Amino acid sequence: MIKRIAQTAGFTGLLAALLLTLLQSFWVSPLILQAETYEKAEPAAVEVHEHTHEGAVAAHTHDAEAWEPEDGWQRVLSTTGGNLVVAVGFALMLAGLYTLRAPTKTSQGLLWGLAGYATFVLAPTLGLPPELPGTAAADLAQRQLWWIGTAASTAAGIALIAFGRHWLLKVLGAAIIAVPHVIGAPQPEVHSMLAPEALEAQFKIASQLTNVAFWLALGLISAWLFRRKGDGQYHA
Repeated sequence: MIKRIAQTAGFTGLLAALLLTLLQSFWVSPLILQAETYEKAEPAAVEVHEHTHEGAVAAHTHDAEAWEPEDGWQRVLSTTGGNLVVAVGFALMLAGLYTLRAPTKTSQGLLWGLAGYATFVLAPTLGLPPELPGTAAADLAQRQLWWIGTAASTAAGIALIAFGRHWLLKVLGAAIIAVPHVIGAPQPEVHSMLAPEALEAQFKIASQLTNVAFWLALGLISAWLFRRKGDGQYHA
């Protein structure tokens, strides 16, 4: 069983990561690169007007010296590596869940993929939408805590709705999903962005659609491989 889980997660993670990297390279990354031009232009303007403030100058120097992958193969390799780690981790999670409730047909993997998308992407982004470089944000620790709580409550709520046999359990599941959104995500004191609003809107759409494709592929491929490794033959 451990070998079955590992093989399913490894192959699924690799294929899903390559798909995500491909989509990001052609759709998401160009938007980020465009936004970075606004972010890099802003510190330069501030430095010209506030060159007498030593703290500001030191901060700009520190940012300039911080390493970041260059455009081209370095950025692609960095993105691919990060996507691979995340994809394999999520695929391990799905394969582990399949040991508790194995898909009876490959198409059920799409439902697992949609559940994963709702848990780790859709629900958290309702309060903390994807942001382009140069966008004001709340404290990182507070955002991480809210994100983790939202993902956990969404997973628990979906499980109760999908597998709860009594209608009260399904109502409880819906209530649990709503809790973090009633509390509200941490927000910055002042909302501001350097990139144009149109670019921000394009980025949000691109991020959502690439993640939908990623999770659907993750669910479908993992279900197919898990079933194939289980009985040694292909099932449609």
